Amino acid sequence: MPYLSKIPLNPRRRGAVSLLSSPHRTHAAVLSGLAVQPVTERVLWRLDNNTPHRADILVLTESRPSWAHLVDDAGWPGADGGAPLIADYTPLLERIVRGREFGFRLTANPVQNVARPSRPSEQQATRLKEGADDGSRPRGSRVAHRTAAQQLGWLLKRCERHGFTIPDATATPPAPGLHTDGQDLSAGPAVTIVSRDTLRFRKRSDGPRVTLSTATFEGRLRVTDPDTLRTALLGGIGPAKGYGQGLLTLAPLRTGEDGHG
Repeated sequence: MPYLSKIPLNPRRRGAVSLLSSPHRTHAAVLSGLAVQPVTERVLWRLDNNTPHRADILVLTESRPSWAHLVDDAGWPGADGGAPLIADYTPLLERIVRGREFGFRLTANPVQNVARPSRPSEQQATRLKEGADDGSRPRGSRVAHRTAAQQLGWLLKRCERHGFTIPDATATPPAPGLHTDGQDLSAGPAVTIVSRDTLRFRKRSDGPRVTLSTATFEGRLRVTDPDTLRTALLGGIGPAKGYGQGLLTLAPLRTGEDGHG
């Protein structure tokens, strides 16, 4: 049975500062919330850091977790609103039917595969050198999409393979009495990038630096293949899932926006 958790963090505490500065440390702290170790189940997580006074970690697990250690080290122990929320994810999965629309949020690492990157990372440069030394053909490398247009195009190209489409948004109609003169009220896909970031961290103090370009998308989606969308919800979208990327979350639309109510 999958569970979706929401753990509030206090950004003023030292433990929270440590987690917020390193996806590698956050990943380790998330895995520590599961009783069966080493962890073999799929775990997805995302950091929602929308205000300077509060941050939330969303975590999707296959087994029921415990977040007492995160609350004690980096949260709001004993405070109203500080307790983690852990919800059975099954009811949401059962509401996914073809044609239904949901609001969504996704933080992802949009990338493309290229044979030889123009500006290779430390790890990519090492791999290219090793391939040249032994005469083998180097594997393709993942290169980040860096512009907002590239990142949005990355999502739009992949959404159908994950069981959904993004319908067109509708522009606000003119006030009564004003004419549109045949103006198209379509405002493009109903999705926007609400934040973009470049994460830089090391797994070990003496290890190579990891760099991730991330984008957070918010919008509206329409279900085209319920089973495939459920797979995307439980398995994530795109690479770098261990570093807080790929967790797609859905929310019901307000009555009037969703034909299913």
